[in-house]
Amino acid sequence: MLYRNAIFAALPAVFLLVPAVAIAAEPSKDAVLAQYSDIAEAGYRDSLATAKALQAQIDAFIAKPTEGNLTAAKDAWLAARAPYMQTEAFRFGNPIVDDWEGKVNAWPLDEGLIDYVDAGYGADNPENELYTANVIANAKLKFGGKEVDASNITKAVLADELHEAGGVEANVATGYHAIEFLLWGQDVNGTGPGAGKRPATDFDPKNCTGGNCDRRAAYLKAATDLLIDDLEWIVGQWAKDGAARKAVMDAKGNGGIVAIFTGLGSLSYGEMAGERIKLGLMLHDPEEEHDCFSDNTHNSHYYDILGIRNVYLGEYKRPDGSVVKGASVSDFVRAKDPKVDEAVRAAIDNAVAKAAALKKRAETVERYDQMLGQGNSEGNAVVQAVVDALVKQAKELERAIAAVGIESVQFEGSDSLDDPKKVLAE
Repeated sequence: MLYRNAIFAALPAVFLLVPAVAIAAEPSKDAVLAQYSDIAEAGYRDSLATAKALQAQIDAFIAKPTEGNLTAAKDAWLAARAPYMQTEAFRFGNPIVDDWEGKVNAWPLDEGLIDYVDAGYGADNPENELYTANVIANAKLKFGGKEVDASNITKAVLADELHEAGGVEANVATGYHAIEFLLWGQDVNGTGPGAGKRPATDFDPKNCTGGNCDRRAAYLKAATDLLIDDLEWIVGQWAKDGAARKAVMDAKGNGGIVAIFTGLGSLSYGEMAGERIKLGLMLHDPEEEHDCFSDNTHNSHYYDILGIRNVYLGEYKRPDGSVVKGASVSDFVRAKDPKVDEAVRAAIDNAVAKAAALKKRAETVERYDQMLGQGNSEGNAVVQAVVDALVKQAKELERAIAAVGIESVQFEGSDSLDDPKKVLAE
């Protein structure tokens, strides 16, 4: 479903004595698009670097499966999420990113495909015959009239045979969330306190809990190595001669600017405000939180929203403290209408502030899944404030689109925002 931007009708001219507001020189489109591409490349390079740090910790944990090493691997996973989530602002407007993204950040997932699950998970799902397939416990799987040999859990088996097997998107076998589930295990606490509590002995063949510890370690190793491969590929797409960079730079007319606004508006409205936040709040369902095994959703939301600001301002602060900064779409809008740009900046800053407040509450009062709980009026209000800020941000981005004279941008929509009765009826 598409949320179609309303291109606002031109208002009658009103001549006022206004304060001296300097009209910025309009940057070239090439400069804006080059900076946009530079931020994408830097963000994905940082995602790759932190994923390699995660890989090193996971290798150390597999070699010596202690609780201390498991904690270190979890900490590395959490650190790896921060730069990656800031890259999601490059989705929606860039087909190369959209086609690739599901390999690394697909969500939600039916974790019973991968490993053992709690009895409360249920034994079957009419929409997914692999709902409890448990590839770690079963070397051979049969579905859709074919057999998959998973006696050796390899990158190829995960990527080519199991990921989205049977055409079911919830069969997520690869990426950050598959790794997250393996490190934390299920979060069976509902809207109560606590994340997943997988023991390190689930990976220890000499003192094995959960069964099949060698295969669980093999799965974790293969999924992590595959994540590195996938991130290396996307870094290449944004490098100097990469296909994603070239697609943006070589787009005809305003095509590159359209890609930027499409990504910003779609992530803000349909994806974040709607599917990732409002849906879970409406249903009071902790299964709708993004990093559900680790209880890290507050950080995922915060860094996603920060990524929107990065792109609009043309400025990205890297983990090492250095800053990638240059011509921005904000400069482009400000040259056309300084007041519109000011309003967009204010809306973006407000969204970041509301996300920061949610993040702080998650770190000091209760986690995000608890905030979603029915009857938790204070927690619900903090989550709703983020939704409201993102919707306002999307509206201001529409005004910016109108200000620069572009008419072909459509934002992704969400029934949670556009047709909530339909969601509740389901």
